[in-house]
Amino acid sequence: MPQKAYIFLTTGFEEIEAICVIDILRRAGIEVKAIACPAFKKVIGAHDIEISTDAILDRTDFSDGDMLILPGGQPGTDNLNLQKKLKKLIQTYHDQNKYIAAICAAPLIFGEMGLLKGKRATCYPGYEGLLLGAEFAGNERVVVDGNIITSKGVGTAIEFSLKLVELLVGEKTAETLKKKMIVK
Repeated sequence: MPQKAYIFLTTGFEEIEAICVIDILRRAGIEVKAIACPAFKKVIGAHDIEISTDAILDRTDFSDGDMLILPGGQPGTDNLNLQKKLKKLIQTYHDQNKYIAAICAAPLIFGEMGLLKGKRATCYPGYEGLLLGAEFAGNERVVVDGNIITSKGVGTAIEFSLKLVELLVGEKTAETLKKKMIVK
């Protein structure tokens, strides 16, 4: 059975961080579902790019997933942070030791939820103070600590995506994709 990931989109999400993740994970054979929160089937990103989603947060069963992914961007991160059902889902995945991943400003959601206490993490420059309880990982572009994956932003989206592939389906698949996509 293929691995399954859910990525959450809301008004103002960072398009590159979302589309890059969806594209690379699907290239790896991972089933990825773009989830709208709240209930808008089409979501407009921070740079006015409209994306059609696969499902809506309130009408989706996430029990079969292996990973939850939060793209950053503003006001996307702030809008995701308002979603109580999403936060409950993140907590459930965390408690079940399933992967939770966030890039750019979005790791602040994990910080505010208390999930980063004693964990290494990174984020977009300027948001470090919102990674409550975390050990900030300095210049590291992608950080994995247990089941939590964080990354800095648009410029690290490919590395972030390849790390998610590695965690879900293995290093060999990630390396093959890296070569095919001509990533250094």
